[in-house]
Amino acid sequence: MDRTMPTARRRRNRLPNSAHEAHLWRISEIADDFTLLDVWALPVSGVPGDFDAFLEVMTSIDPTHSPSAAARALFRLRFALGALFGWDDAGRERAIPDCEESSLRARLPRDLRGTAAATPRPGGRFRPLYRTHDEWAAEISNDTVHGIMHLAWVEESAGSHRAQMAVYVKARGALGELYMRLIGPFRHWIVYPALMRQIGRAWEARGKRAA
Repeated sequence: MDRTMPTARRRRNRLPNSAHEAHLWRISEIADDFTLLDVWALPVSGVPGDFDAFLEVMTSIDPTHSPSAAARALFRLRFALGALFGWDDAGRERAIPDCEESSLRARLPRDLRGTAAATPRPGGRFRPLYRTHDEWAAEISNDTVHGIMHLAWVEESAGSHRAQMAVYVKARGALGELYMRLIGPFRHWIVYPALMRQIGRAWEARGKRAA
């Protein structure tokens, strides 16, 4: 990585999985049978007490309303296909692939149960699972995948933290495997870069309001 690149720009980049796995996040004990798909450094930094503000920003963002026309078009196409084929039927309970549970909430240890109850439901149809002082997780389930979005507040130095996002998935059968292969390039080249810009602008706007 080019260390002369501005910090805000570098943090829009995808990170190696080891950047996430180097920490003892609680999600690793809850979703140890899921595949860690992506890890991203988000364009957000602050002090230890800013984690609540970061979650407020993240749960207020709806990626389907991205400023990027290409990203919006991809979401519209995905939801149109979901409606056509019934992939996203919310009234149908789906077991996690190769498991009996339909939700990871069934796996939560006692100290994490109900910890995300006060967290607003984020855009993109995710359902909050739990939160601690430095991590938060939500899940999504449809006919293609069971996925997890994990947000973490990573200490860089004394008094300085940055935000990090990890995505876990379990593909649902052959359809899910094919779907994940097909959308991979679009996620990395269009959806996630647009989301990084959306997050960065929201965090910057929050800082201006607080000033």
